[in-house]
Amino acid sequence: MTSLSIQDAVRVFGDEGAAAVIDLLRSFPARPRLLGLGEPTHGEEVFPELRNEIFRELVEQEGYRSIAIESDALAGLLVDDYVATGRGSLDDVMERGFTHGIGASESGRELVRWMRAYNADHPGDRLRFYGFDAPLEMMSAASPRRALTALHGYLAPRVSAGLLPCDLDTIDRLVGDDGRWTNEAAAMDPSQSVGGAPEVTELRILADDLMALLTAESPHLIATTSHAEWRRARLYGRTATGLLQYHAGMADSSPARVWRLMGLRDAMMAENLLAVARQEARRGPVLVFAHNSHLQREKSTWQLADMALDWWSAGAITAARLGDEYAFLAMALGTAHRHGIGAPAPGTVEGLLSTLPGNRYAIDSRALAEALKGTGLTARTDTSVPYGYFPLDPERLDGPDGIIFVKDVPGSATQDAGRG
Repeated sequence: MTSLSIQDAVRVFGDEGAAAVIDLLRSFPARPRLLGLGEPTHGEEVFPELRNEIFRELVEQEGYRSIAIESDALAGLLVDDYVATGRGSLDDVMERGFTHGIGASESGRELVRWMRAYNADHPGDRLRFYGFDAPLEMMSAASPRRALTALHGYLAPRVSAGLLPCDLDTIDRLVGDDGRWTNEAAAMDPSQSVGGAPEVTELRILADDLMALLTAESPHLIATTSHAEWRRARLYGRTATGLLQYHAGMADSSPARVWRLMGLRDAMMAENLLAVARQEARRGPVLVFAHNSHLQREKSTWQLADMALDWWSAGAITAARLGDEYAFLAMALGTAHRHGIGAPAPGTVEGLLSTLPGNRYAIDSRALAEALKGTGLTARTDTSVPYGYFPLDPERLDGPDGIIFVKDVPGSATQDAGRG
């Protein structure tokens, strides 16, 4: 099939920028409450730059008022406060308000700067920022101390002492040294994890009891504080219970250990996304930005060493709950030399899309899937594994609602070698 026949068969939008994405969204049968925008690899600035461009267009043209990104939800509270009030410094917000290295990204800084400027000009119609990931990094998970103490701190002055399952000293004693929770050796060795210790089991029970109390006393708590403060306490509670489950999973020595950890993380992401959807229901849709593997509707898959992993993604869990109020746009690329990704083979989806004129496209993926039936295309295999690029699967093109394709990312490994 030639590029010309693709243009005849599907809706393809050229280099007119984010307006093309708006046109694609307006062709959907329903307006989403959550719009997932996935990147195929981390660390390539063209994708968060596109995120910024698309978000600005969605805010100005489609009534979006929030963005949620793949970063720690608790850390994101600092970012949201900054874009609302301007308190503190941008440098500090970028350092402490993001995880996964996002704070070092110039596109991340530009997003926060633009949101702050917008809110300064629109005091009655503010934009909100959310992280929706758990406090996890590749090789470690955070201590539950911050989340548990914040939840307890919200409840303690507002409910009868007899209803509290423990005091703060008990939490401090059971948590102990934070360093044992963040021990990176536990990522590869379950015996190094604190998750199997008896005090962790006790903390899990206490966290459940605190969450149950938060729900049981919600009429009083909301009336004497606010919906916003109560929802924040719920976030602390979700984070605490999720972290404790994750640490218990790290201590699991069974063959299902890695599968379980992957699923737990995406389940935590999904619960945070659903909470954001509820909170923002009256204000407008939310743009969600993360790796494609977290936002797709089907199971995520990953070949890790000798393990063929598959688990339900946050997008799949969210879509099961929201139906067509969740939509997903997957981003993909043709060539990115700095990531060791050369020109795609002609027999791949990326190779075929690279024959189109221009460099950026917003594509109706279901129409594309129909047009490519029986063409025998294969998934590309020339991608650089260390950078985590996930190519388009010709058998699953109808999974996302649309594809944002970037043919060529400027720059090369040689050009970038001297940059700090």
